[in-house]
Amino acid sequence: MKISEIFYSIQGEGVLVGMPSVFIRTSGCNLRCRWCDTPYTSWAPEGDEMTVENILGMVEDYAATHVVITGGEPMLMKEMPDLTRRLKDRGYHITIETAATVYQQVACDLASLSPKLSNSTPWKEEGGKYAKKHERLRINLEVLNTFMKTYPYQMKFVVDTPEDLDEVEGLLTRLEGIDRTHVLLMPQGRTAGELNEKARWIAKLCKTNGFRFCPRVHIDLYGDTRGT
Repeated sequence: MKISEIFYSIQGEGVLVGMPSVFIRTSGCNLRCRWCDTPYTSWAPEGDEMTVENILGMVEDYAATHVVITGGEPMLMKEMPDLTRRLKDRGYHITIETAATVYQQVACDLASLSPKLSNSTPWKEEGGKYAKKHERLRINLEVLNTFMKTYPYQMKFVVDTPEDLDEVEGLLTRLEGIDRTHVLLMPQGRTAGELNEKARWIAKLCKTNGFRFCPRVHIDLYGDTRGT
């Protein structure tokens, strides 16, 4: 499978924030978010072809009990069931970060689902050539419901403006048995300053609507830097 990077860092988002983890970042994505913070895995995929054995060997170099598989879109990788099973056999806690547009049966302790809101659609980027496909694929209710029924989950929404909350609420009404305490709102931004500008009003929305506020601690610690 094509791997962009494997690195050891602190989980910066979600319910496991602060947990030292090995990150396996796959390269390749079926979406094109206009604010994507890893364009080297989507807009212009970079990386090396690696076997499952290669990946396991690199993961075992680090003193970690948690592995985060992210992308890009890791669920596109046909080797993902084998990789996750073998990681689980070695005793790792596995988080899979996915937009939940594609499903495979995998070993997973936490499905970190990130459905993309309309604020992600690249209507102007590269002449809008990816916009219609992105808009068509960005929400897959069947896949979302399957993940929620199959694995422990968190659902992260990247929020750009207060109006995004209406879209979040509309999507939640279409999902089966959603637990609002598993819903996280995360500010859109690539710098600590951009995130801080939105954090207060997003935190207020969380308090009002029973959601969790999701910081991005890795940005505070390391900035928008690859491999951190």
